[in-house]
Amino acid sequence: MAAYPNPDDLVVPPSILDTDLYKFTMQQAVLEHFPDAYATYRFTNRNADTIFTRKSIDILRASVNQYARLQMSADEKAWFSDACPYFKPEYREWLSCYRFKPEQVDIKFVLRRERKKGQHGNVEITASGPWVESILWEVPLMSTLCEIYYKHVDTDWTYDGQEEQAYEKGTALLAHGCVFNEFGSRRRRSLKTHDLVIAGLKRAMTDAETASGTTQEGHNVEGMPLGEKSEPGKLSGTSNVYLAMKHALTPTGTIAHEWFMGVATAKGYENANTAALRLWEQTYNDVLLVALTDTFSSDAFFKNLESAPEIAQKWAGLRQDSGEPFDFAPRAKAVYEKLGIDWRQKVIVFSDALKVDKAAKLLDSAGPKGLGFKVAFGIGTNLTNDFKKRSNGASSDALNIVIKIASLDGKPCVKISDDLQKNTGDQETVKKVKQIFGLPTA
Repeated sequence: MAAYPNPDDLVVPPSILDTDLYKFTMQQAVLEHFPDAYATYRFTNRNADTIFTRKSIDILRASVNQYARLQMSADEKAWFSDACPYFKPEYREWLSCYRFKPEQVDIKFVLRRERKKGQHGNVEITASGPWVESILWEVPLMSTLCEIYYKHVDTDWTYDGQEEQAYEKGTALLAHGCVFNEFGSRRRRSLKTHDLVIAGLKRAMTDAETASGTTQEGHNVEGMPLGEKSEPGKLSGTSNVYLAMKHALTPTGTIAHEWFMGVATAKGYENANTAALRLWEQTYNDVLLVALTDTFSSDAFFKNLESAPEIAQKWAGLRQDSGEPFDFAPRAKAVYEKLGIDWRQKVIVFSDALKVDKAAKLLDSAGPKGLGFKVAFGIGTNLTNDFKKRSNGASSDALNIVIKIASLDGKPCVKISDDLQKNTGDQETVKKVKQIFGLPTA
């Protein structure tokens, strides 16, 4: 009898580097500041209508069991050192010895109904272990689940036209002068899709450079332009470290919500944002200084920032990831002006549910022709999971899933987004934290 699941059905990352850069940057910071902390991560399916099959979850579990064989190769280690000089030798050596521990992950299928073709339901996923180890589970778990879902559950689609579609989107972004990064690892349809998309974007960049006589120089690792000139547009890189290596692109990214969530849980909430930024500075000094603002709401972030003008001055800029993006730049400008800081030297990275037309409008509003900020974009799901149904041409929707840190050393971790629907974590703790920051609790 054939083994079940069939080995050909499994989805396993090709490399330990097949994840987003900010998982490694945060891991280095955790290793330095919280080496003994213990964390739990929890999966959330935001769309109750999404149904998994028992078979697909069996395949997920079997796939995760294969992660233990992943390790950084000698070639990857050498490239990683050259491409990411902000990683210290001690951390690079530590990472080269890192191995996933599948026993840290608990995957449960939750039956909802029986059908002739099998059992259907939801999935519960938790990952628990030392924070410095468990931090790497989020991205590969999500990308693996997505690929399995579209390989074994929703199969009404094809790869036809994916590279050309990415080329057209990249061409449109570049023509409008957008500086952008590909951010689509977590909810990609598959690794093959991701590869095709980056190939299309890179071809668009090459054609644009040929037409304008420019080169890729002039942008840093955070994906933001250097100096005053913001034209022409630029593909600054990809957040996926493995594909950055494969396609000779810059791996881009800085910091995610979980750093602020973890620091707040460990150190207290009242000044959590500035405490997290100061710890980050201790690790990275003058690089990777783009701050994510909406972990406990941008209201709370800007309040903390106004009390620490030295941080506002030093940090290169801000990332907007929830709420109304067109309101963000005027608000940031007001805060910088209040602190006597020239906002035109700061960058805003927009990264929330972006499409080409929205990015173009945001650039016009917040960029050099508008309020005067340097502007960059992180575009994810719209690049790596934009498909049509093969049967009728209707939209083939991406999964709406997240994995967030749920606790640190047994204490709940929460996120209070600028979008109320994105609040996550223990609700009683959410209420208490909102009270601390003076936010509405209703």
